Amino acid sequence: MALRVAAFTFFLSCVLTFPASPASAQTGTEIASTTTNEMDLPDAPQAATTPQVQASDQKVAEANTGQQTKRILFIVPNFRSVSVDAKLPPLTPGQKFKLAFQDSFDYSSFIYVGIVAGIAQAQKSYPEFHQGAAGYGRYYWHSFADSVNENAFAEFIVPVATREDPRYYTLGRGGFGKRLVYSFSRLGITRTDNANETVNLSEIVGAGAAAGLSNAWYPSHDRTWTKTGQKWVTQIGIDGISNIAKEFWPDINQKVFRNKF
Repeated sequence: MALRVAAFTFFLSCVLTFPASPASAQTGTEIASTTTNEMDLPDAPQAATTPQVQASDQKVAEANTGQQTKRILFIVPNFRSVSVDAKLPPLTPGQKFKLAFQDSFDYSSFIYVGIVAGIAQAQKSYPEFHQGAAGYGRYYWHSFADSVNENAFAEFIVPVATREDPRYYTLGRGGFGKRLVYSFSRLGITRTDNANETVNLSEIVGAGAAAGLSNAWYPSHDRTWTKTGQKWVTQIGIDGISNIAKEFWPDINQKVFRNKF
């Protein structure tokens, strides 16, 4: 009996102290290694789409910066405006004539002249024209002649003679104040056909010559230096406002209308 107990005790101690089989040891090692590797591995990288999308949006925004359209709000002609950084060849005399013709006889020009004529009639600027439909007709054709006359001198006759570029080159960069000053400065500064800056004789002399010639179709007692000077200054002021609209129209179109125009 004592021998049997001793033998059982020896067998039990051998079982408890016998090393695990190679297969079992390998499986345990692999499990431990796999667990360790899983713990050590970094998180799977996320697809970096956000920076790419942002870069793409930025490129699109830069491409649309300062991009002019042929019209403002589908109505107002914007044929003479040049987009930011655009490199264009010089205009031929025929192309300058075309610009003046487009600005004078575009359908929107007839609407503009109608508004100007209505304001002049309401203010009774020329009592000799009288009121009513007949009076409005007189105001209308005088205003229309003024518009064609000014466009011809400022966009065709003087630019051809002085070899100036009658187009407006958009700055498109910098703060509001800088661009505002730039747009006004274009009344006195323009480009030559060789892309050099020069005094804007097309605006200064052209508007003055147009104001002087327009005296031919107004009553004789209105053909004074004062009246002529008023027309000259008024036209330059209108062109200054037009320059501001041209400068900031691309921003308005992009940020407000999402380039729908």
